[in-house]
Amino acid sequence: MIKAIIVEDDPMVAEINRRYLSEFQDIEVAGIFRNGRDALNFVLENEIDLIILDITMPVLDGLEFAKTIREKRIHSDIIVVTAANDIEHLDEMLRIGAIDYLIKPFDRIRFNKAINKFLKKANLFSRHRELKQEEIDSIFNIKLHTDKELEKGIQASTLERIKTFIEEAGMTSFTCDVLALDLNLSKVTVRRYLNYLVEEGYLTHSVDYETGGRPSIIYIKNE
Repeated sequence: MIKAIIVEDDPMVAEINRRYLSEFQDIEVAGIFRNGRDALNFVLENEIDLIILDITMPVLDGLEFAKTIREKRIHSDIIVVTAANDIEHLDEMLRIGAIDYLIKPFDRIRFNKAINKFLKKANLFSRHRELKQEEIDSIFNIKLHTDKELEKGIQASTLERIKTFIEEAGMTSFTCDVLALDLNLSKVTVRRYLNYLVEEGYLTHSVDYETGGRPSIIYIKNE
């Protein structure tokens, strides 16, 4: 069983993290801590595989906590969940070895993507002493979009066409109908690709009930 702790001073966010983590059967939440000092005392006495870590906290903040455990050669994986979106904090946490960095407010899809990245690494490391290049690429989330690698019904060329159009048009939110019209593709095709991009974390979606008729799905590009 993988043991995880949550280091978060906001009780509501801590509960969201706990609830999301509880959906993964292989992960046990071993503790929730409101500051880095209490968390540090715990990890010094207990072997922990994963730390969900906020940065801005009282007593001992997340950055100092992370530096301290690395100095003490504690190699638990760290996923940062924080409101701190400045380059300095991001750079420091990456240097320390955080495997992912989530900005509040986050959604379940993005959180799950971070956990799945951790689980992929943990699974590969537990089964192999040496890794192939494609296995290393999967850990670092390097994707070579070839048709062979994509799931059935998704072609790399069409996927890149849709993403390029979204980027070049500066689209931040849109419906399937609008995109299908602009790209001269069928709504069924575009919806399949948009749902794939949601699963990949490139997009999120919400439902607009104020259309005066049937509810419409709004796709939103993640920053």
